[in-house]
Amino acid sequence: MVEIQTEIDRIAFDLYGFSEADRAAAQAANGSVTEVATVATATDDDSEDDDGSAPVDQTASLLSWAVGVAFGRFDWRLSTGKRGAPSEPHPFAPLPAKSPGMLPDGAEPFHAHPGILVDDPGHSHDLTRLVEEVLARVEAPVPSDVRRSLQRDFFPFHLKQYSKSRRKAPIYWPLTTISGSYTLWLYYPSLAGQTLYTAVNDFIEPKLKQIGQDIAALRNKGSARSHDDEKRFEAIQALELELTELRDTVLQIAPVYRPKLDDGVQITAAPLCSLFRYTPWQRLLKDTWAKLEKGDYDWAHLAMAYWPERVREKCKTDKSLAIAHGLEELYVAAEPKTSKKRRGAK
Repeated sequence: MVEIQTEIDRIAFDLYGFSEADRAAAQAANGSVTEVATVATATDDDSEDDDGSAPVDQTASLLSWAVGVAFGRFDWRLSTGKRGAPSEPHPFAPLPAKSPGMLPDGAEPFHAHPGILVDDPGHSHDLTRLVEEVLARVEAPVPSDVRRSLQRDFFPFHLKQYSKSRRKAPIYWPLTTISGSYTLWLYYPSLAGQTLYTAVNDFIEPKLKQIGQDIAALRNKGSARSHDDEKRFEAIQALELELTELRDTVLQIAPVYRPKLDDGVQITAAPLCSLFRYTPWQRLLKDTWAKLEKGDYDWAHLAMAYWPERVREKCKTDKSLAIAHGLEELYVAAEPKTSKKRRGAK
């Protein structure tokens, strides 16, 4: 960095015909600036926002793209030539609503889904199977254990890739049982007021019904159960307890949960903090929830859903807050203060 700056200075001095004395004076004046630049560079290198200085794991990036295709975010046809690359926009044209690699509005997605995919072998919305199908469709190498990668490594990588300048905005949300044996993957852009009920009615309840039948079949075997049967019996009983807890927690959250994408990822995910298992993300969401409870984010739609009386009361004295919630009629302007006239000298 210093060597490059010195060379730039030398070229500039030659172009403008600086004398040796002028050069020495200019360099002395710029010395402090160079030091500041050097310190800033070192600080940037140590920041938590890694903007690509470290090499990106290509396998993880490929899985991330395949997950996006499975959710209908990215267009797999670009990789096979079935859809040509979009033309370069005119320099003064309005910015497009979507990046070139995203699925255009109205196009058929790779897989139709209700905004939820699941880690559940054999399920029609099983994320692992869909990712493997995406990779096979574009003739890309399929990793040896996609399911394990999605369970253990994918979300930390995704969180890092979708974080910038202290703003963390992952869009694929894993709501997981305590042991991690069952995960519902929610797609943030598709979140709606009914999403959690859909998760229970279309995913968790059918799974519990299936497990109940398996438990009953093994129980009826009685003393005829083999060693493997006993191990499976214990495993699915434990899974039943975890799924029941997951269902009850989701149903406890669902009645008040009214997600609005304008609130941002972090605030929208905060009520679900107990269902995320990645500790750094869970800790951040718990802190965000505490601030919501305290009233720090009363501009958010979610705050109005959980604490309507408090927010409406604030709208009476805060015009910007009233506008944010569409409650301008609640705002009462403060009466202007009247200044007292000064008495003249007798």
